[in-house]
Amino acid sequence: MASLSSGPSRDNKSGFWKKSTTSVPGSIKPVYGAQHPPPQSVTVLSTQKEDRGKINKNDSFHDFERKTSDAWDDGDDDFMHIATLKLSLSDVHSSAKIVLDNHSKMASSIHKQQKELTDLNSSSSKSNAQPYPSNNHHHHHHLSGPGVGVRLNSGSYNPPKVTSIRYVTSSTSDREAARVDKFKALFAESSLDLTALRKLCWSGIPKAVRPIAWKILSGYLPTAVDRRQETLERKRREYFGYIDQYYETRYQDLHEETFRQILKDIPRMTSLAHLFQEKQVQEIFERILFIWAIRHPASGYVQGINDLVTPFFVVFLSEYIENDVVVENCDLTELSQETRDLIEADSFWCMSKLLDGIQDNYTFAQPGIQMKVNALRELIKRLDAPLFNHLENQGVEFLQFSFRWMNNLLMREIPLRCTIRLWDTYQSEINGFADFHLYVCTAFLRRFSEDILREHDFQGILMFLQNLPTDAWQDKEVSELLAEAYRLKYLFADAPRHLLLKS
Repeated sequence: MASLSSGPSRDNKSGFWKKSTTSVPGSIKPVYGAQHPPPQSVTVLSTQKEDRGKINKNDSFHDFERKTSDAWDDGDDDFMHIATLKLSLSDVHSSAKIVLDNHSKMASSIHKQQKELTDLNSSSSKSNAQPYPSNNHHHHHHLSGPGVGVRLNSGSYNPPKVTSIRYVTSSTSDREAARVDKFKALFAESSLDLTALRKLCWSGIPKAVRPIAWKILSGYLPTAVDRRQETLERKRREYFGYIDQYYETRYQDLHEETFRQILKDIPRMTSLAHLFQEKQVQEIFERILFIWAIRHPASGYVQGINDLVTPFFVVFLSEYIENDVVVENCDLTELSQETRDLIEADSFWCMSKLLDGIQDNYTFAQPGIQMKVNALRELIKRLDAPLFNHLENQGVEFLQFSFRWMNNLLMREIPLRCTIRLWDTYQSEINGFADFHLYVCTAFLRRFSEDILREHDFQGILMFLQNLPTDAWQDKEVSELLAEAYRLKYLFADAPRHLLLKS
């Protein structure tokens, strides 16, 4: 297997970073072919900054770009370059803290009022009274603190304690043993029944068999059992052949902007902040993202793609170690180089298979995201008129919060353990990442409908939507979300024209 130590030394990075004095954008600005053809990108950006107020409302792409600029990257320092007001980062954090404190006080006040009204209603035998508007379909009140984004960007994040590697054993819990046996029986079939596998995986996959299930569901491994090992070996060799052939070019003029953005993004990935500080892990992600970008010039590398590697990396890591890297800080250098290489190659191919189905999310003008955001808006308009009208009245546009949901597949909104469970179902659905994700986002927004209705201004709504209280979510909450999404899917499955909109 090809050695990964070849190529320019890491010491060259300091000089490499000095090659360009221009700021590197923080989200969907052009990076190696994304959104704008490379020869015109600088002109388009400078024109937009100078003439933002003159943009024609009929120019849907410019309007889209303006509304989604850095929308997904909450907490990103680059947001300061786009803001119309010149604020320091401390000012922003201070303002955010005030909004969150006000939200917390309002929640406490609401809880107190509800308790007083409950006591009053009990004494007057009027138990049916409701002090606040209610969505008849959902009764979720979330009075907990800020969600994933604020928690990891507030400066108070502390990495988990360092633990030693614990290698995987063959034992499984009694509770999961029966399900694991069903999976193993399917895997052993000479020609696996993919429909049966999808049905079995939809409600969640046991950790012990998740790596092979994901590889088959993604299309990386064939259903024929006698071809799997040969396919693994061939595809792994092919990946490291790309490394040998292309990775040396990362500092060349043609690719330097792409690689610079990758280097900038990886250390600030929040889903596993402690893990992404390890040099070996950073280098794995650098190679995966760079090779994917130069092999897909129609889109190139776009921020958000970096997040989509993480679930595959963590799941395929679990094939070799028992440590839960979400909550444990283990040194992956304890793993052999060969094992790390296998995890890297498998992560690359499965991420590539995923992106093949949603690449229009990342090509010029990002039409896939635009269509999904429009469809989400239409679904909410039909399903939850009070919520839709409230967002409209407060001037909140769906692109301002749901762009990140589509671009990052909700990875910035829920904990990684929940993302992995969600992806069990996505991969069990035909076109799950492209189609079923829309219904999940609809159910996700409606779940917080009552909380959003209690926010009475643009700032409060947007702060809440960008920092949803999901940090304590477990499989139960994900299962409820998926059940509602499944209901919505079949509600609209025979009426797709309901979701067709004029852009």
